[in-house]
Amino acid sequence: MTITPPALSVFETLESEVRSYCRGWPAVFDRAQGARLTDEDGHGYLDFFAGAGSLNYGHNNPVLKRALIDYIERDGITHGLDMATTAKRAFLESFQNVVLRPRDLPYKVMFPGPTGTNAVEAALKLARKVKGRESIVSFTNAFHGMSLGSLAVTGNAFKRAGAGIPLVHGTPMPFDNYLDGQTPDFLWFERLLEDQGSGLNKPAAVIVETIQGEGGINVARPEWLRALADLCHRQDMLLIVDDIQMGCGRTGAFFSFEEAGITPDIVTLSKSISGYGLPMSLCLFSPELDIWEPGEHNGTFRGNNPAFVTAAAALNTYWADGQMEKQTIARGEQIERALDALRAESTGDVPEIRGRGLVWGIEFADKTRASAVCARAFELGLLLETSGPQSEVVKLLPPLTITADELDEGLRTLARAVRDTS
Repeated sequence: MTITPPALSVFETLESEVRSYCRGWPAVFDRAQGARLTDEDGHGYLDFFAGAGSLNYGHNNPVLKRALIDYIERDGITHGLDMATTAKRAFLESFQNVVLRPRDLPYKVMFPGPTGTNAVEAALKLARKVKGRESIVSFTNAFHGMSLGSLAVTGNAFKRAGAGIPLVHGTPMPFDNYLDGQTPDFLWFERLLEDQGSGLNKPAAVIVETIQGEGGINVARPEWLRALADLCHRQDMLLIVDDIQMGCGRTGAFFSFEEAGITPDIVTLSKSISGYGLPMSLCLFSPELDIWEPGEHNGTFRGNNPAFVTAAAALNTYWADGQMEKQTIARGEQIERALDALRAESTGDVPEIRGRGLVWGIEFADKTRASAVCARAFELGLLLETSGPQSEVVKLLPPLTITADELDEGLRTLARAVRDTS
């Protein structure tokens, strides 16, 4: 397939230079369904990006689309702030019955605003309010959002610099295997906590991603997560799991922390919680932490009722019978086999692969290689993005609903892109 870059005049002349994804994918997209997009010239693309993880059920999922159209056509509430609506009630009942109760999770549900960073900001604010402390511990290569509080617990130097002011009250610690196994887990962290001369203010909470998506697909071991949860309990710190990209089934189970057998004090969800790519986020927390005063944290667009409609439809369709988790694990094994074969045939710049479920990363010794692979994949009709602090990792993030044949097609295209850039 030969793709001619489109005329992007209005985007280039009117839109800010801050745009990024469009630079790697110079096309004007027009339609999408399932795991495929089509540009205005009729070229088709297989999607291994899934809206940065916000489209776990694919583009324009027909079940969710039908529920949304029916709701709009009957003049259902669109904007509801935090008012009680039938759409919100249906979502909360589905979330309780399909997600929380089967996992014995007692969480209260807060709607902090439309985006992931809104959920993170609410989590940090609540943790500080509950514990009466300012410091939050995060981890190397973490990414938690682009607002100031979220940036303060984000590791990427480029993104942090965009704040333009000092980012304070956050302390980074080494993520799992950051020191290549040379130091026992949490030795440094616990020593700082126990040493009155360390200079570390007692943290209110620790925030962690079980798999660092933007940080390079760094996968935390279950035993590392369990040790972290134990440390937080012993040291009177709240454990916040940021499940914005890795939740909603991305790793197999609905929550990415389920495999580790831990119960975080606070969980943030966004991206695919609406099911349809509509703005929506949740902050979940143990009932005893619910010490908010009415209106103490609010937002105009925290009551996006169309998102409640598609979210409920997604839960009832894909999570009521346990089949989605099994399918995701099977598709993940399909990816792992293909990437193992790709690694076996590589010469010279042998790639490292890592991931779980339907999130995988490929890292080459040559840190410029990932961008070249993604660029060639686009030319071949496959959407891939890079991740990691130097964009050194090829990131695979296909929809959970992708078929085995579509996945195989994309993996063959990926393998060709790797060969063509060797």
